[in-house]
Amino acid sequence: MSRVIEKPSWSSRFLHLFEGFDGPLAFAVFVLACAGMLIMYSSGYDHGTRFVDHGRNMLIAGTIMFVVAQIPPQRLMTLAVPIYTAGVLLLIAVAIFGITKKGARRWLNVGVVIQPSEILKIAMPLMLSWWFQKREGQLRPLDFLVAALLLMVPVGLIMRQPDLGTALLVLSTGVAVLFFAGLSWRLILPPVLLGLIGLSLLVAFETQLCAEGVDWKVLHEYQRQRVCTLLDPARDPLGKGFHIIQGMIAIGSGGFWGKGFMQGTQTHLEFIPERTTDFIFAAFSEEFGLLGTFLLIICFFFLVFRGLVIAKEAPTLFTRLLAGSVSMIFFTYAFVNMGMVSGILPVVGVPLPFISYGGTAMVTLGLGLGILMSIAKAKRLVQT
Repeated sequence: MSRVIEKPSWSSRFLHLFEGFDGPLAFAVFVLACAGMLIMYSSGYDHGTRFVDHGRNMLIAGTIMFVVAQIPPQRLMTLAVPIYTAGVLLLIAVAIFGITKKGARRWLNVGVVIQPSEILKIAMPLMLSWWFQKREGQLRPLDFLVAALLLMVPVGLIMRQPDLGTALLVLSTGVAVLFFAGLSWRLILPPVLLGLIGLSLLVAFETQLCAEGVDWKVLHEYQRQRVCTLLDPARDPLGKGFHIIQGMIAIGSGGFWGKGFMQGTQTHLEFIPERTTDFIFAAFSEEFGLLGTFLLIICFFFLVFRGLVIAKEAPTLFTRLLAGSVSMIFFTYAFVNMGMVSGILPVVGVPLPFISYGGTAMVTLGLGLGILMSIAKAKRLVQT
């Protein structure tokens, strides 16, 4: 007796594309996106088309996430070397004939103007995860040295542009892969201790090191000024210290409950610089207070935690390392942004994920989320 096999409907085919998506991760992103749209309306409703453009950028990021989520992790692994190579070659091209704006050479005209350093935020964890996957079961100290060289080449090129914020993000994702791959604590602790000693000496000798005419050699002058301003914002309250001082005033004036939606005086009287981009966290804290800030931090914590859970349950070494390092991208973004606005880190151009306005960063976040969703789907396929 023959049986007719019915073709699946278009609706069932469409819903099938969402099978395997990680629900808790998607929920965390949805909550953060809603918070981003809410504060963007308050801080940017009178700032051109920022609110509408922010919504458009989120839709673009969501589309990218959906498309990347359909790519199997095995396919992502084959793309690691080409994407990394292309990214490094583009960085070299930037160094030779890139576009210079405000003293920084970060952009390249290839028909459209692009910022190649953004590619490395995703290419770096892809490449290092691929490298350790190939060395699985036979790791030697030399393999970690090769991985460190693969990391330092793009980081050095980005620092040369100069772009300290992006360099820190790329460096942090690479270090995360090294750590998750099993780098010994004996190699991790010495640089950490040296860093703590260096920070202590910097604070102790701040007056001498931040005096006019002192050259730090390892940093550009504007980067030195940012560090010195962090140590003492009052040294130039109407200039370089203005951002930090106004950010801290806005955060403190919010109190426990906040001033209320669209009631932030520091925000709407335009005391907060870059209130829709890098310093939007100050606007959020002013209007929603300590309670709102705590809930926002909880959302970011859950997002990172869920990404690490996906990494722990991933089926292969490549997917575990990749998911772990991508999760740390969200942590680094949030930690650095909140830290610089709160006055505990130097001011660098790092946006707050899903909250700050910015098209390029949103694309990077969409790619990262798509990779996590792809790995979560692969895990469930293996289980079934």
